[in-house]
Amino acid sequence: MTEIVEFLHYLSIALVVGVNSVAVGIGEGITGAAAIEAIHIQPKAKNDIQTTAILGMALVETAAITGISIAIILLLGTRQADKTIFLGLSELGIALAICLSGFTIGIVSAWPSSQACLAIARQPFSGKRLLRFMLITQSMIQTPVIFSFIIAIFIKNQSLSANTIAESLRLIASGLCIGLGSIGPGIGLGQFGGQACNGIGINRKSYGKIFSFTLISEAIIETPIIFALVTALILITTQASTLLQGIGMIAAATSIGIGTIGPGIGSGKAAAAACKQIAKNPAIYSTLAKVSMFAQGMIDTAAIYALIISLSLIIFG
Repeated sequence: MTEIVEFLHYLSIALVVGVNSVAVGIGEGITGAAAIEAIHIQPKAKNDIQTTAILGMALVETAAITGISIAIILLLGTRQADKTIFLGLSELGIALAICLSGFTIGIVSAWPSSQACLAIARQPFSGKRLLRFMLITQSMIQTPVIFSFIIAIFIKNQSLSANTIAESLRLIASGLCIGLGSIGPGIGLGQFGGQACNGIGINRKSYGKIFSFTLISEAIIETPIIFALVTALILITTQASTLLQGIGMIAAATSIGIGTIGPGIGSGKAAAAACKQIAKNPAIYSTLAKVSMFAQGMIDTAAIYALIISLSLIIFG
């Protein structure tokens, strides 16, 4: 039994570092390749492109920094006397929260930075403006990683007192909930952020309209991850006294986690399409924005259905 506990403990530590590092490596490669191509297209803008690429890659690093922070907490914050099979199982919830969100965000957060580099090559006189815009969009994309980090800390604090399989399943469910819930909104935010940067590169005069549209659209795209966060927090604060309740909580986490994937991607796709047309024809901004927000609102109803079922499983399970 001791060997199993040690295996689960160190497996969680290895996963939160390894998986996130893979994604960050891919993301930084995407940004670096785009920067090289952009400099080839517009050598005179190399300074702005280099600055944008460096700051973009620094934000891509957020997932890796989160992973190594959690790994250190697990490595140094757990005494030998605390290690039980229930602790080992509970820490799998931490791995799920950090790995699923980190792997997604580590890759997709490179989309705005890569498109910003290429946009600067097309609009070299808007380099500083594009850099600021990229930093805003990339910062918004890091939200799921921050939420996952918060849930991971909660799981860590409660894992020491877990003394039943049901309690371990509850903590695993919380991590699974926020981890799966990060995938769709993360991809949606990434594809929208990339298209927004690209749109400014197409038409720099559309910057003001795209900027205001971005703030509203990214808030809507993030709605499903808020649902997942709320469910994860409810799981953290709800006791599981029987094995059946623990299984029900796993089902609840799966429901809202998978239920946010389609709405997150779909909402991002709708907003990205509107952003592309705004860049091409800013004169009809009002119409495009209204249609996009209506479509995004309808798309998010699917996540609401998943939330209702998840809460029902927790309350009545």
